[in-house]
Order: sequence, then structure tokens, then C-alpha cells
Amino acid sequence: MENIYDFNLPDLDDENFKTMLKHKNVSVKRIVSNTLKTPQTFRQDVDEWVVVLQGCAKLEMDGIIHKLKKGDSLFIEANKEHTLLKTKQVVIWLAIYIS
Repeated sequence: MENIYDFNLPDLDDENFKTMLKHKNVSVKRIVSNTLKTPQTFRQDVDEWVVVLQGCAKLEMDGIIHKLKKGDSLFIEANKEHTLLKTKQVVIWLAIYIS
């Protein structure tokens, strides 16, 4: 048994990723972002669905800025470039990757 809220806080302006479950073509990760101020651009080769469990963040995709808060979710297609612009304090994400 694991608790999704039991983690070591990453340094300021950093993130950590932990795989919580991997089964067949699905991977579930917890991401903890600590007060990101430096934009980070990502492009995964799998579909991704994220939900914010705590905090709030700004993410840009296709020129649209998504302001995400606790409970908000977003689907990101495979090979879609997206940029995490910043987070306010600590953000805990649940990310589901589907290949």
C-alpha cells in the first residue's frame, strides 16, 4: 500500500516523478512540482491524462494557456508539445500515460 501524499519535497523550481502503477499499456505517475518559475517543455510519445490533486499551475498547449487548479484535468495527445509555464507553491499531479 502507498499513500499518494507521502513524498519528499523536491527543491524549489524542480519536480519529481514516481511511478505508482505500471500495467500493460498504462502507467500511473505522481508528479510533485515545487514552485516552478522556469518553464519546462515536454513531448511524450504516449497519450497523457493529468489531474491536479493539490495546488494550481499554468500549462500552455497549442497557444492556449490552461489555468489548472485542484480537481482540474487535461488530456494531452501523444507527441503534443506542451509547456508547464509555472506552478504556485507545491502542485501534486496524477498522470496517466497510455501507449
